[in-house]
Amino acid sequence: MAETSKTPLLDTVSSPAELRGLAPEQLRQLADELRAETIDAVSQTGGHLGAGLGVVELTTVLHYVFNTPDDKLIFDVGHQCYPHKILTERRDRIRTLRQGGGLSGFTKRAESVYDPFGAAHSSTSISAGLGFDVAHRMQGQPNRVVAVIGDGAMSAGMAYEAMNNAGSMKSRMIVILNDNEMSIAPPVGGMSAYLSRLISGKPYLSIREVGKKLAERFPRQLSKMAQRAEEFARGMLTGGTMFEELGFYYVGPVDGHNIDHLLPVLENVRDAGSGPILVHVVTEKGKGYPPAEQSADKYHGVAKFDVVTGAQQKGKPNAPAYTKVFANALVKEAAKDDRIVAVTAAMPSGTGLDVFGKAFPDRTFDVGIAEQHGVTFCAGMAAGGLKPFAAIYSTFLQRGYDQVVHDVAIQRLPVRFAIDRAGLVGADGPTHAGAFDVTYLATLPGFVVMASADEAELVHMVATAAAIDDRPSAFRYPRGEGVGLEMPEEGTPLEIGKGRIVREGNAVAILSFGGRLQECMKAAEDLAARGLSATVADARFAKPLDTDLITRLAREHPLLVTIEEGAVGGFASHVLHFLAQNDLTDGLKVRPMCLPDIFIDQDKPEKMYDVAGLNAQHIVATVLGALDVDARDGTVKPARA
Repeated sequence: MAETSKTPLLDTVSSPAELRGLAPEQLRQLADELRAETIDAVSQTGGHLGAGLGVVELTTVLHYVFNTPDDKLIFDVGHQCYPHKILTERRDRIRTLRQGGGLSGFTKRAESVYDPFGAAHSSTSISAGLGFDVAHRMQGQPNRVVAVIGDGAMSAGMAYEAMNNAGSMKSRMIVILNDNEMSIAPPVGGMSAYLSRLISGKPYLSIREVGKKLAERFPRQLSKMAQRAEEFARGMLTGGTMFEELGFYYVGPVDGHNIDHLLPVLENVRDAGSGPILVHVVTEKGKGYPPAEQSADKYHGVAKFDVVTGAQQKGKPNAPAYTKVFANALVKEAAKDDRIVAVTAAMPSGTGLDVFGKAFPDRTFDVGIAEQHGVTFCAGMAAGGLKPFAAIYSTFLQRGYDQVVHDVAIQRLPVRFAIDRAGLVGADGPTHAGAFDVTYLATLPGFVVMASADEAELVHMVATAAAIDDRPSAFRYPRGEGVGLEMPEEGTPLEIGKGRIVREGNAVAILSFGGRLQECMKAAEDLAARGLSATVADARFAKPLDTDLITRLAREHPLLVTIEEGAVGGFASHVLHFLAQNDLTDGLKVRPMCLPDIFIDQDKPEKMYDVAGLNAQHIVATVLGALDVDARDGTVKPARA
């Protein structure tokens, strides 16, 4: 006997067009089944769970009310888009989320027509939505644009820049403020739902327009007073005065899990006339799944888990995670120096600063998703005599690059950048891969740029950064676990601009910068088995370069291979520049190995490194391809004089 489906209504809906064929009273059942399907899928793949569960009802009603994909639905960040993907013709692939060749964990234009704008970073939706709205108007298209942005993403200045622009242009776009964490709203209940329906309806909007026209006939001062009075009254009722000042018509707060409240409000704003509208929707992360509801971080990101118990299937670590190593090392440095402070941009647990915050709560600052502000905030503290550490993911630091240049580097302020998630990051894919930080930091005059080859080196680099008082510095480290080395009790500052030799040879020099050192050592073992001895060196610094080390490697070996987990234009470019400037290239073969000039899709890390060509076998192949045939046969070419 066939098993009865647990999602009978959802089984009949594979697209928004089919969803819109349902009766309104069926939406509650559909949302419940959609939530169950989301939980089951993520339990098998891992990924972002809490955010998606919080917008199940909202996603359902948005696709029901708006004519997607002609109407554009843009999710900010995109980690809450799993229910959206299930409803938009991708349910059959939902259990490939974040897997190699599978669905992205974020919205992605190349994946579906229902993803009009890709997003995995924060605070882009309103700007992109305004662009779509202008494109629609210029081409005579009546379609609506809806941007769904979380309250956390509203801490970024870009969101307000976009709202200010949209308000001044009288855009027709609709912004859904998904308030799921900051508790900026008053209690949501029947009265607030009634007010939201009332002020979003045509009668109220019409009365308001009549009032405006009447006010225009009054003397200017009386007109301003009348407008202020209306704004004040509505602000007292709804709390939307700030958004009104930006030119948006505010509606809310609305219970984001009550379909009977959501449906009429969204229908009203869909049918409204001109002018941008902001709908304030209050939701709960992890809604409908008790383990997620009870979790402190609302199951933001999870490994595979048991649906019944919520227990995650995390592997037992063989070595401490780099993030934890950094956090513990920083705590030890801060215990010795009360000028050390730490700054994060809405990622306290992701960067390890939750550990630092427990030890030093008065010296820990979370600026929200506002890297630009965070960088300049650090610059101000450094100018004031403190020793700030800005712990920011490599890809997120890109948002604050102008501030790194203008507010930190030019003024030579000793801000220390702890750059987590440097290099490839697996399931999060190209949007979170730290490929560019060496290139965009090492080009800045006066910057010290380091990369840790292992967890012990990271401890020393934290101490090194703490000791640098006359210029900015950065140290990068990868996602995941260390390599299992014995850890020092505390860090010892490294000599600035000095690398280390970790293996001696004479046939080839392999110069590693960062986390691929272990692969370089494996490659050296393989080469040794072929009769080719290799020198392996850990550069430690991309800036300033260890020019003595590079000179020695160039003069004593016929081949120099550089290895780095970063884009073209990074460490190897500085090495090649030095070699050329100092006439060290005569008779020397140089082979730079770095990330290829492509964005690598999500997959297991080892497979991504295969695509990138940065595993041991690729290093061996590069060496064999560069050396003469007799070297491949086992005859070692004599070292250069």
